[in-house]
Amino acid sequence: MRGPALAPVLRLLVVLAVLTVAFVPAFAPTARGASSSTLPLTGGVHGPSDVGTGLTASFTVTAAGGPAQALNDTQVGTYAYTASISAVNTTGATITPVSGVLVGFTITLALIAPNVTEPLTIYVLVNSSYSGASVSQNFSYSIQVIEPYRLSADLVVGATSAVSGFDITVLLDNSPVGQIVVHGLSAGASYPISFAYVPASLSPGWHTFYLSLAQEHGLVTFAGGQQVLSVSFYVAGGGPDYTYWYLAGTALFVGAIFIWSTTVGGRRRGRPKK
Repeated sequence: MRGPALAPVLRLLVVLAVLTVAFVPAFAPTARGASSSTLPLTGGVHGPSDVGTGLTASFTVTAAGGPAQALNDTQVGTYAYTASISAVNTTGATITPVSGVLVGFTITLALIAPNVTEPLTIYVLVNSSYSGASVSQNFSYSIQVIEPYRLSADLVVGATSAVSGFDITVLLDNSPVGQIVVHGLSAGASYPISFAYVPASLSPGWHTFYLSLAQEHGLVTFAGGQQVLSVSFYVAGGGPDYTYWYLAGTALFVGAIFIWSTTVGGRRRGRPKK
């Protein structure tokens, strides 16, 4: 009787062992393979292709895939990065922050361009890691550092009243291309303003910057008493050399400011009063 009585118990133990082997791995915690993607690490650096000398530009780094990305396309791990720049002359150039982590698969970097015209390359090494697994990939982005068109002028405040801060919209060929932020000015003060423009493309020929202080109702004028500043410059055509024709345009632009201020400004000052 002892042998037959133990048989059902033995059969039950065998069944439980089989069930344990079959189902426990499906519910037990596993390494990242159960929760993160097996896609390759991809990404890149995105931003303007031209940056003006000494100017600041923003670049976005993106990354996806690797151990840090889950099957449901969410970031479950860490995308760490280090950034650097390479050029013949990097004097005055920086990129920040030089290291950190991507949040939501992205991070924005700020580049201060060098003070010379040249090609420059941004390098970003991204590491995707989660639960002890990691993959790294290097991304790069090439830009051209060019000489921008620079506009400068002086604002003059009337002697009787201070003026709170305001913005001046800069128009190029009747289209807005940026703004100059002017902080609060004291009565009787003179305040220099400047604007640097890096064109995506400009056709050969004459182009005109236009600034207006009409919204200040005469409380602020440009030096010489004008409320409107209109400056034209010439862009030479042809030739693949960015540096040459941008510098040529800048020289003509500065000359145009001088000619305009001495002729138009002088004519207005010499106009007899009615």
